[in-house]
Amino acid sequence: MHARVSRRIFLKAATVTTAATYATSVLPAWAAADKGAAAVHTPLTTFAYSDVELLEGPMKRQFEENHARFLNLDDDRMLKVYRQVAGLPAPGEDMGGWYDLNGFSLEQNDFHGFIAGHSFGQYLSGLARAYAVTGSEPTRAKINRLVKGYSETLDPKAKFFIGYRLTAYTYDKLSCGLIDAHEYARDPMAMDVHEKLTHAIGAYLPEKALSRQEQRSRPHKDTSFTWDETYTLPENLFLAYQRSGNTFYRDMAKKYLEDDTYFNPLSEGNNVLPFEHAYSHVNAFSSAMQAYITLGSEKHLRAAKNGFEMLQATQSFATGGWGPNESFGEPGTGQLGDSLALTHASFETPCGAYGHFKITRYLLRVTKDSRYGDSMERVLYNTILGAWPIQADGTSFYYSDYAATGKKVWYGQKWPCCSGTFPQLAADYHISAYLRSPDGVYVNLFTPSKVRWSDAGGRYGLKQETKYPFDNKIQIQVSASQPKDFTLYVRIPGWAAPDPILSINGNRVSDPVQPGTFAALRRNWKDGDRVELELPMPVRLETVDENHPKFVALVQGPLVLFAIAKSQPSFDRNALLQAKPTNNVTGDWLATAADGSSVTMRPFMNIDKDSYSTYVLLKA
Repeated sequence: MHARVSRRIFLKAATVTTAATYATSVLPAWAAADKGAAAVHTPLTTFAYSDVELLEGPMKRQFEENHARFLNLDDDRMLKVYRQVAGLPAPGEDMGGWYDLNGFSLEQNDFHGFIAGHSFGQYLSGLARAYAVTGSEPTRAKINRLVKGYSETLDPKAKFFIGYRLTAYTYDKLSCGLIDAHEYARDPMAMDVHEKLTHAIGAYLPEKALSRQEQRSRPHKDTSFTWDETYTLPENLFLAYQRSGNTFYRDMAKKYLEDDTYFNPLSEGNNVLPFEHAYSHVNAFSSAMQAYITLGSEKHLRAAKNGFEMLQATQSFATGGWGPNESFGEPGTGQLGDSLALTHASFETPCGAYGHFKITRYLLRVTKDSRYGDSMERVLYNTILGAWPIQADGTSFYYSDYAATGKKVWYGQKWPCCSGTFPQLAADYHISAYLRSPDGVYVNLFTPSKVRWSDAGGRYGLKQETKYPFDNKIQIQVSASQPKDFTLYVRIPGWAAPDPILSINGNRVSDPVQPGTFAALRRNWKDGDRVELELPMPVRLETVDENHPKFVALVQGPLVLFAIAKSQPSFDRNALLQAKPTNNVTGDWLATAADGSSVTMRPFMNIDKDSYSTYVLLKA
């Protein structure tokens, strides 16, 4: 296995403060009086990062790995390119890879120096969210140093962006990092720096959001200058408005909504995803959701909902991943099945999972529809939890490989975009597991964890104990300082077989428990009450697309089971469906191939360097 940051090293570096101390020092997102008003108050809201504690498991491990990696990344290296352009002393080693100032060559396919300093804002954001979880004083101090260090490089005209390749792309990340530093770490300078940067950046941005086709039609130095992502800007600009009250941000956000070529047709049910860049256009759905929340625009809500449905129906693999070669294909042409023979770059994993979690969380907050939780967990277990951790030198996991015979590999360049979204996503596990409603709590993800809250003078909490998805049982323990009426909503996945068993204190709930819903448990909850859920987890086959009916993935519950083999194996349908669990530590199953050999079927998160097939071939 690849080197991991030990828990001992992480705790030594982080010096986590107690939850009680943290609760008095950091205000929740809605607390400040000078915030901009949102037009829509979503039916569900996220808990504060500090309200949720992940217990031992892969999600907690990924969070701690990412927190430790960026907490221990040298400040001078992170700030170096900004200081170099500003003409300031720039000590420290070069970061390398995409992050450096020079070296990019489109002709030679060399991405060294591709987008200088591009992920600084994401690293800052990941640290701010990690601080919101842990209350780690070294983390807060690092955030303050980075904001101050960046502010010293920022002149009134933001000359760093003169001749810059992807201005909107990097500004958007800086925007997010500064907003989060202010919101979660209470950095005193962050929003002033944000405002200064935002006023200056307008000189380097087009008059509106430009599609990639529109960028290609305008004069440009080379093709790489047509890859900018102005259409992702509104989400963070709307958030800047909500968190500052400055209407300048709201007005700028409206200016960069990609209505003409994207949101308008999506809102009318027209599928304009084909041939677009996959991750950035899924990320743009979150801008549409913020337009709905901030402005009350039903058109943008329809666009986000329709676009996500099109994503799932026409662009998604059994893993929940999408976008082979970072592009959407034309529905009905067999493009997903074709990609199994054409590319190993099947899904841009940390970036894609980050965008996927954001849009499903937004849609879940608005609709209370459990299908979005189902979609989130499919991406969680079959893509991102199988990503290798970022290494100290910036070596990163980038693509999941769904080719006929695939393999996990490191990305060729250091510090790519996926090194920025990974720490943000891992921190966001805390705000994805549970959601709050006026009448109770929604349990969205099944993972060892705790959530706590206060209500009318009482203190309450839930503790999940489970080995899910390798076991079908989930136990939820209630803690309550005093008895309280509220509703506990438990997600019943749509893939579950009929008649899941849901019990309270050992007594089975009498009302029907329907897959594809949140089961609503309303009662007067007392300390020590116990909820138990047992989910029937059927084995099934899912084809890659309708044009390739013989390419199927074996799926059990939320888990895709990958065939560990040197080449793509073939199976009789019935034999594949009769695969049996081995009950070993890697969650393996065994299936008998058409040639009589035994094939190990393994979840993605437990695959290391083995060759595998996501889809196997059904015998004719």
